[in-house]
Amino acid sequence: MTVRPLVPAPVTAAALAARRLPFAFAPRFFLLLAAGCILVIPAWIDPRAILILGAWNLLVMAAWMVDLQRIPTGDAIDVTRAWTKPLAIGVPSGVRIDVRNHSAIAVQVDVTDHVPTTLRRDLPQVRLEVASGASADTEYEISPAERGDTPVGRLYLRVRSSWSLAERWLAAGAEQTVRVYPDMADARRQSMFLLRSRQLALEKRRARVVGLGRDFESLRDYQPGDEPRDISWSVTARRGKPVTRVYQPERSQAVWILVDAGRLLRARNGARTKLDGMVNAALGLSEVALAAGDRVGLLTYGRRTHARLAPGRGGRHLRAIVDALATVIAERAEADHARAAAAVMAVQKQRALVVWLTEVAETAGVPDVIESAAKLTPQHLVLFGVTRPTELTAVAEAVPGTEDEMYRMLAVHETLDRRSALLKGLRQRGVLVVEMEPQTPAARLIDQYLSVKERNLI
Repeated sequence: MTVRPLVPAPVTAAALAARRLPFAFAPRFFLLLAAGCILVIPAWIDPRAILILGAWNLLVMAAWMVDLQRIPTGDAIDVTRAWTKPLAIGVPSGVRIDVRNHSAIAVQVDVTDHVPTTLRRDLPQVRLEVASGASADTEYEISPAERGDTPVGRLYLRVRSSWSLAERWLAAGAEQTVRVYPDMADARRQSMFLLRSRQLALEKRRARVVGLGRDFESLRDYQPGDEPRDISWSVTARRGKPVTRVYQPERSQAVWILVDAGRLLRARNGARTKLDGMVNAALGLSEVALAAGDRVGLLTYGRRTHARLAPGRGGRHLRAIVDALATVIAERAEADHARAAAAVMAVQKQRALVVWLTEVAETAGVPDVIESAAKLTPQHLVLFGVTRPTELTAVAEAVPGTEDEMYRMLAVHETLDRRSALLKGLRQRGVLVVEMEPQTPAARLIDQYLSVKERNLI
């Protein structure tokens, strides 16, 4: 299977006529016409000056026509759009525009690139001076605001010669679709900080717990200090003496990451949506889990399943996860959580860690996602990840100055109390719950994952 390059491919196209009348008058043409209007003044004294004015205008028009014929068209001008690095949400990047002139004269080219507002708020316009038989290039900056596949349109050119009397309007068919990825560098920064801070503690713990884990290795005679749960009673009965099962740390465990793309994840935390934060958290956790030797599976869903990747490992699998996370878009409807839970239970028969990244709806009853997560607990260890409601917490902690603010604060307290009760109920049913910070969602999630690994909970 061919792997799609992270950096969008450059596109080259010939500049052709953009419309039925692909030419116009350049600014210098109007300046020359305006200069001829000076002859209107002596025309009040000698009407023959009008004839001179008419001759001047005809001369300017003839010069314009000659200049128009000199300007290259057809395949005499090629335009290339090249991307300087992979596109990531919120990360500034550059686009290089290269114009090659195959004609016999030097030209001045104004290029307008038809990029969507999700890449740049205004249409980029650049000017290039291109000598005969040469090329020139320049760059403009973009800052992607949304993940996913984004269509980029044509390049529009206004070409003038050194006379600057006429100009041709051309268009280069450089349409393409580019993919904006999650902020991989930010996710990696959060994960690397945690890994470095825990590295020494993890090494010390490994030295103390050699032989622990849940993967069976061998049998041996019982020794004082062995866990009673590790005694093999069937073998003990046959041999007539206590026999203990010896385990080794699991070399590879399955970690499923479920990403909710329902309506609640459309809400914004600053410039990004909650879903963007969940995607970053999922990406950071995937990198850490794969580096730890675990197999990572992914399920993104709304009313339907967006993407499902069976647990795997390796660089190619991580790339598949990145692509799946890049293209998940929040839906307007509530997600089908029961279907997501059923999909995991159908394919994952052995015990696994299920990391569920979602939000809790404000409903009179118990939200569906709570019930669906609880149904997984008999078979799997569930880690339930939600975003900490920092804005609501700030309102609840503020001192009300008016009656309206007091009622607002009471409503927020009621909302937070109900939320806490729902999460407490999940914990009582054996679900691990982590509330992530909106600005650094991956940090708490990865920290909880490392704790699970340290305690051999899977």
